[in-house]
Amino acid sequence: MPNPIPLRIAGSGIALPRLRRDNDWFDQRFARPAGWTARHVGIGSRPIASEGETSASLAADAVRQALAAAGWQDDDFEVLISACGVGQQALPCTAALIHRQLGLDHSGIGAFDINASCLSFPVALDMAASALACGRYRRAVIVSSEIASAGLNWDDPDTAPLFGDGAAAVAIEAGDGRSQLLAAHLQTWSAGVEHCRVRAGGTAVRIDDGIEAYRAAARFEMDGAAVYRLAAQKLPGFIAELSTRAGIEPARLGALVPHQASAKALKHIQRVLRLPPGLLVNIIEHYGNQMSASIPTALHLAISDGRIRRGDTIALVGTGAGLSAGGVVLRY
Repeated sequence: MPNPIPLRIAGSGIALPRLRRDNDWFDQRFARPAGWTARHVGIGSRPIASEGETSASLAADAVRQALAAAGWQDDDFEVLISACGVGQQALPCTAALIHRQLGLDHSGIGAFDINASCLSFPVALDMAASALACGRYRRAVIVSSEIASAGLNWDDPDTAPLFGDGAAAVAIEAGDGRSQLLAAHLQTWSAGVEHCRVRAGGTAVRIDDGIEAYRAAARFEMDGAAVYRLAAQKLPGFIAELSTRAGIEPARLGALVPHQASAKALKHIQRVLRLPPGLLVNIIEHYGNQMSASIPTALHLAISDGRIRRGDTIALVGTGAGLSAGGVVLRY
């Protein structure tokens, strides 16, 4: 069993777009009876970014909240890690854009991205914890910011109503041993690479391939049934392994904070793991699937409303495109 790493979450924050899109808009768009979208996706409303709201601007707002909650100054950390599934642009990295949005232009504070799709936050937390443990950094900020709406096909009733936009950040530091990262685990089954994807934005589909081909490749594509089948098959074994590494069964956790993939996926986790009522942090009804931002958003809300308290052992888990399963267990 890996040794625990002293790690303290000193503060957290979230930022949401101004606009909320409710289900009536989707019911009308898809010419469905009132209440169809709510029954179809199990979501009431979701935040959607408007003109002028960018991944970097939302991230910066969330970071400022996390710094204020931690009692840190604006530059009282050594590294800024952007943990997003979809960056604001191809170059430079999104972390640099957030860095400038925070007014850190000439600070010299390091900034880089970690991309593990919807699992970017727990993967970044694991990587940052290791860097803190070896003395590379004293303090770090991790932020996940997503504008999923930018790539959605608004004529697809299966995906368009499922996603929401937003950002969440945490300020972390090497702890005194009372707060710890107890275990981390990541597995990938690349048989699922085509189940959930955006083909443009890299070098595979290029503007020289034609504007229509590029436009089509820039839209989010998902075979929801295939994703669900593979995740349902693999997730129980993954969580069993993570639990073994941490030395605690899921039902004995103080809270389990999952990626808010879908209402159906959350019900499956609750049922398969036989979790007591209230242990699973479920925010999807009012936030939708915020991709990489969903886990830290749910974490922040659970801390803010007192569901997670100092000394609690919690797990952050989920699945992401690839297909991957990942998570960490923390003593908060």
